[in-house]
Amino acid sequence: MFTLDQINDIHKRLGKQASLPEYLKALNAIGVENYYSFIADGHSEYFGKHNQKIVSPPTHKIFTIADKSSRKSMLKHLSLHEQGKTDYFEMSQGLADSGIEKWAFDTNKMTISYYDKQGHALLVEGIE
Repeated sequence: MFTLDQINDIHKRLGKQASLPEYLKALNAIGVENYYSFIADGHSEYFGKHNQKIVSPPTHKIFTIADKSSRKSMLKHLSLHEQGKTDYFEMSQGLADSGIEKWAFDTNKMTISYYDKQGHALLVEGIE
């Protein structure tokens, strides 16, 4: 059974893009199988075996998620963030404006997926 303290510790140590594979492996090692991070307020929901679920508190003000999603706009905001031109909050606002409701990590498959409000995956990427 994992705890929010364990998750927060892993995030502090490895929660950067450069260490994303290690981050997901460390979460998996404590039992987190997948989690969703919600763009609207930054809270996350972590899921493990035996129906374990932990919900983190919100991390920022509320961003309104656009009703219509745009894959092109989403990719632009992800690219800006990867280049270091935006911080987490600016990226989140850009994703909200692009109609992205949440992203999901699968620590078994080592993937990240981005979903719109209708539940459509606009992008699924492997993490290596």
